[in-house]
Amino acid sequence: MTSLLTNTAAMVALQTLNAINSDLNTTNNRVSTGLRINKAADSAAYWAIATTTASDNGALGAVTDALSIGESTLDVAYGGLETTRESLQKIKELLVSARQPGVNRANVQTEINGLITDMVNKAGASVINEQNFLSVDTTALDYNATKAVVASFERSSTGISLSHIELDITSVFLVDTGGQTGILDKARANAGATIAQVTVEGGTTLDGIMALATYDTNDADPTTIASPVGDLADSAADLTILEGFIGAVDEALTEVISAQNTIGVNLARATSQKVFVAALMDANERAVGSLIDANMEEESTKLRALQTQQQLSVESLSIANASAQNVLQLFR
Repeated sequence: MTSLLTNTAAMVALQTLNAINSDLNTTNNRVSTGLRINKAADSAAYWAIATTTASDNGALGAVTDALSIGESTLDVAYGGLETTRESLQKIKELLVSARQPGVNRANVQTEINGLITDMVNKAGASVINEQNFLSVDTTALDYNATKAVVASFERSSTGISLSHIELDITSVFLVDTGGQTGILDKARANAGATIAQVTVEGGTTLDGIMALATYDTNDADPTTIASPVGDLADSAADLTILEGFIGAVDEALTEVISAQNTIGVNLARATSQKVFVAALMDANERAVGSLIDANMEEESTKLRALQTQQQLSVESLSIANASAQNVLQLFR
């Protein structure tokens, strides 16, 4: 039966065309954005997972930056320790040569003074991002012996957490501007001979390697009060003191090597963690892509098919609408 009031065929054709247009719009959006899931309405569960993972990747990016800064800081500290080790080695060699009778120990003292000044200056200059692990003030209110570098960002069912690479600089720093507990400050003893303390300008007392330097305590009267090596003679007592100096330098050299090892281990950890975090970020990006990225080959094929279906539906709707015109022919 054909009805002029109700065109069933046209209604069906229109519904089909609307459905095809809806699918065509969806496919067009996927092709234009490259995303299969672009908002929560597309798939609430997958969208939430992908958005959370992408957010975590942003935090991991900040971790990578922190590791880069930490890596640079450790590298600077290692470089400062390396130059200190080289200077201590030279001092050790100078003291060994000073053990030889007839050597001009005043000249040896002059070289040692320069090397000690150089070590202290380089320790103070080993700074990056206002961080110095080699020259510290242990009496400062903001002093903290534990230096931590953010190493990872972790999410679990109980929440998020951060892990760190921690370095205790107690056995690393060379100079303590407050308490004189650095590697170059500490009092040493070897072969029964203790290195005497030396009082320098301002009343500061220095021990250990620092006591090997010549100091002036009076600006108005620039005379030296101590030339530990330069004033030594060839007496048995003086030679014993000199050998104590050699032992002290060797102990400091051993501590610097140990400090380099500590820094080196943490530097290797930071480098390894940086590589791991980069790989983790790549894995997260792949996971997000597998959840929300559109399959462009599939979508392009579907787009072409839907365009064809749309054309056919338009033609079908046109035919259905023309059926009423055919009924008019019956009344002529």
